[in-house]
Amino acid sequence: MKRLLLLFVICFLVHSCARVGSPVGGPKDTLAPKFLSSNIDTTRVNVKRDIHELRLDFDEYITLKDINKNLIISPPIKNIKRILPSNIANKYVMIQWTDTLQANTTYNFNFGNSIADNNEANILRYFNFAFSTGEKLDDLYISGDIKDAVAIKKKDGENKLVVGLYQVKDTINYKQKPYYITKVDEDGYYELNYLTPGKYKIIAFDDDNGNSVYDPGKEKIGFQKEPIDFSKSISGLNLKVYPSKKPLKYIEMKESPGGITMTFEGNPENVKVASINDKLQDIKVTHRPKSDTVKIWFDPVKSDVGQTVTENLKFSYDIGSKQDTVSVFYKYNKKNAMDLENDNGGPGLAPNSDFKLKSNYLIDKISPEKWVLKSDSLTTQEFTAKISDTNPYQILIHSDFVAGKKYQLTVPKETASSFYTKNVQSKRFDFEAEKVEQFGSLAFTLQNVPEANYWIQLLDGSDKVVYSRYTKGNAVKFDILKPSEYIVRILVDNNGNKFWDEADFETETFAEDSYVFYKKAIVRPLWETKEDWDLKDTRTLDNPKGNLPKPEVPAQEPPKEVLQKDVTKELKSESGKAVLTPVK
Repeated sequence: MKRLLLLFVICFLVHSCARVGSPVGGPKDTLAPKFLSSNIDTTRVNVKRDIHELRLDFDEYITLKDINKNLIISPPIKNIKRILPSNIANKYVMIQWTDTLQANTTYNFNFGNSIADNNEANILRYFNFAFSTGEKLDDLYISGDIKDAVAIKKKDGENKLVVGLYQVKDTINYKQKPYYITKVDEDGYYELNYLTPGKYKIIAFDDDNGNSVYDPGKEKIGFQKEPIDFSKSISGLNLKVYPSKKPLKYIEMKESPGGITMTFEGNPENVKVASINDKLQDIKVTHRPKSDTVKIWFDPVKSDVGQTVTENLKFSYDIGSKQDTVSVFYKYNKKNAMDLENDNGGPGLAPNSDFKLKSNYLIDKISPEKWVLKSDSLTTQEFTAKISDTNPYQILIHSDFVAGKKYQLTVPKETASSFYTKNVQSKRFDFEAEKVEQFGSLAFTLQNVPEANYWIQLLDGSDKVVYSRYTKGNAVKFDILKPSEYIVRILVDNNGNKFWDEADFETETFAEDSYVFYKKAIVRPLWETKEDWDLKDTRTLDNPKGNLPKPEVPAQEPPKEVLQKDVTKELKSESGKAVLTPVK
């Protein structure tokens, strides 16, 4: 009997334990956490400056995701000591700091998408909390859209664009965080909330490293030259971000075929280089204006440099804004001999094209009279050859190539030379002239075309430039194209220097104009594709059927009709729900 009673008790306990926990089935929790209260009075004004923490309570257990990337405090509070919860879910968020707050200042804590419930990871989107150390809570805002002017398509992953305001003073330190800053959402929309009236400089940048500070040359930048001086909320303040100009500086030197390669950032216009080595005086230096690479050519055998041991070679450089002496450890590599290769992208030669060879050395001279071109391995054919006018590493071979025929080009050794060496082996190149039926053409008629010259480029699926033409006018045609789908881009040479210049925030110089066609151009064999392109059409590859955006408006005096239209724009409240906020 006792055994039966014991067995009954055990079964009861097991059955009771099995019923503990969430019931099976039922509706899935899809609600974001709800904000309940904080340690700061509900009026959120006249907050003491010596307060050192903010506590926010919610109706369920929450976690913080990438809080260091998502949380933006405006104006910045520097010495953040601790943020909770860290690893364990909790029903509150706690932020602690050691700084004393500024007087008569509205502080805004923008949590982005970092707050989520612990069970289903439902995100409390765009959650903000604001309070003031003064008698009122500033409630002005600036909103608008941010567009990446040169992006081919929307990037996968996190949008890292931010918009910031700097207070206009005698000097503005852009190496510090902006006074106000906010993230741009996935659709390119931004809002700077709880702003104090005043005079500000606005910038937008791609905050790749998450430090909330613009890094020149590494992050895209957009800005207005004129400051914003406002006392009313502003809607429709739109900006475009462009690649930024890198600061001009020396990077490194390393051994390379034919000598040494010296690398810079910032695309120097001119570089002067001199050898500071007793043994190495006979050198040649080549550099194209705006190139980041300088080549130092020499004969290491004749100069007895780096033959048996690694030697420390010194050089001076002068880039105008800076002069210095640098060094490199050099050892001659016998494998780095001059060589020639096919530069046509394969064994086929497009109709009406020159056969191209490329070298790993700059080509100084060629002896084409010693070369042999045959068709179908039998008939010797006349041809001409020259070093390319635009690329000193390339040779162009021109002849009456017949579609469908096979050709063999023989280049004996020592018939192409660089400054201090020649090609070390004979080579034969086999190729076939392709038929015109295998290719198509693409013609563009442009509206609102720039007055300056421009590059029109065809890019493949990996955003690599396959075809490019430097031209001007409202009609462009590519005659011989491989069948494919191409992304079409225009880069405008506004200043006529034959180099597309990026944005330079230091000198407040905008990047040169650029445009991307809103759809892919399809090229078919034996077919001429015709496209009309209005460069004012701002549709994109990501949204080819979208409506044209609202016109950009000046920050100081937005037109009334724009303000009225934006009255119905959905803003994000502290609860994460959409609310309608009138423009004041």
